[in-house]
Amino acid sequence: MHFRLTPRDDTFFDMFTTSARHLVTGTEALDLMLNEDREGQAELAKQIRDIEHSADDSTHAIIRRLNSTFVTPFDRDDIYDLASGLDDCMDYIEEAADLIVLYRIEKIPKKVSKQVAILKTAAELTAEAMPKLRTLDGLADYWIEINRLENQADRLHRALIASLFEHEDNAVKLLKVKELVETLEAAADAFENVANMVETITLKES
Repeated sequence: MHFRLTPRDDTFFDMFTTSARHLVTGTEALDLMLNEDREGQAELAKQIRDIEHSADDSTHAIIRRLNSTFVTPFDRDDIYDLASGLDDCMDYIEEAADLIVLYRIEKIPKKVSKQVAILKTAAELTAEAMPKLRTLDGLADYWIEINRLENQADRLHRALIASLFEHEDNAVKLLKVKELVETLEAAADAFENVANMVETITLKES
């Protein structure tokens, strides 16, 4: 049994959960954007920017707490990396929303909605996983499922790119949609990166 001379600061678990909840609301708003007109897309993109700013505040709060805490629940570098990883996910979600508005992508391929659906599921699983860091129980199913989703996202990404080159004759539109598709793929990779961090933390601390 391990005894601590100084109480461990468990606030980090709640803070990680808050960060992950921003990903849920962000992916939900991004999903709504796909079927909106230009005005509706602009409004939702603004909402996502606000969510991203709140996510940034959450990340900064974790870093400030880390810098002022003597005894942390697990390795300090792992806390920093996990906070940054969650922030990366939100950044890609915001970037995708901005691209839709800035590039005025009027007709978004139907399979893009499948990409976003994967991100929504990944966000929900990540939000459910964060509180479990407190005990490190039941997390294996999380990172296994995120890995499966990322593999699914990879296959979908390749199919979308192939379809674009086969069916899109307008080079400018092709490049715009391709950048959106690539950004959504990067978001899926970022969620997998977070899951890999959780796996590393679990293995180190178990």
